[in-house]
Amino acid sequence: MESNDRLRSAREGAGGPEPAPVPAGRASGSRTPGIAVLIPCFNEAASIAGVVEDFRGAFPDAAIYVYDNNSSDGTAILAARAGAIVRRERLQGKGNVVRRMFADIEADIYLLVDGDGTYDAADGPSMVQALVSERLDLVNGRRAALTGEAYRLGHQFGNRALTGMVRAIFGKRFQDMLSGYKVFSRRYVKSFPGLSRGFEIETELTIHALELDMGVAELPVSYRERPQDSPSKLNTIRDGFRITYTILRLVRAERPLSFFLVLFLLLAALSVGLAAPLAVTYLATGLVPRLPTAILATGTMLLGFLCLFAGLIVATVTRGRREAKRMRYLSIPAPGARAPS
Repeated sequence: MESNDRLRSAREGAGGPEPAPVPAGRASGSRTPGIAVLIPCFNEAASIAGVVEDFRGAFPDAAIYVYDNNSSDGTAILAARAGAIVRRERLQGKGNVVRRMFADIEADIYLLVDGDGTYDAADGPSMVQALVSERLDLVNGRRAALTGEAYRLGHQFGNRALTGMVRAIFGKRFQDMLSGYKVFSRRYVKSFPGLSRGFEIETELTIHALELDMGVAELPVSYRERPQDSPSKLNTIRDGFRITYTILRLVRAERPLSFFLVLFLLLAALSVGLAAPLAVTYLATGLVPRLPTAILATGTMLLGFLCLFAGLIVATVTRGRREAKRMRYLSIPAPGARAPS
């Protein structure tokens, strides 16, 4: 009855008073995991109604949430008419929307999917089944394009390059890091800090799982072309740079010793390169002909050692942060497990 009331409130008008948060799709005393389908949207009027209807068919008992991110084409109204629970996030960017969804919504299992109609709802049940049966925390949908136009070459190249960077640094457990089709456990969602603002949130979602050594899997999913009147919001160059910056930021935050060790080696090599000719001249003549260069070489080497010591200190702090995040993660029951009474 509570779920029906929330549904009716969304149909009567998106943006009205919100019901009190309850575990999504879970009846009182039921052992069936509550599933929440999360659909972040920005100007997806051409596809959102079909997406909501498809996932309602695939998950009849799930609560379907559409978070509208300042759309100007009536996305929220169409989503509410299709039967979704509609809410709004004013801060622009997919990362801001996902962070708000994870904070607001209570469920056992969270299915995150784009609202552009490119993903098939029929793949969702197998992803949820894998998460529950294997007690995983993240199941990622690896895209398999149904047509040549569905997955543009520029996006493919960027995805492979960026995923390759993450695989090389954090572990080779994903092949399609930037997929917008993912299933999460509750303990993943409630331990995820969510600091990204835009499309780079996909990178942060992946690295969070890898850094805490969570149980993960990747399943192939169908990927089709967007509707013709629904242009992509992804900019290959701009978002590629933002994702690259996010990877480097997370390397600094999660692997500080490696990050600062690279800086130390670069600065030390530069210092030696500057000092070597001076050392040769000094050994031959007993003179230092270019004093400013000698000072620069000395300062560069000192800066390199400062980076090395900073890496050692920050690595200790990072270990403590990782242990705290791990303990928070372990405090939440695993998928399919019942909390002790």
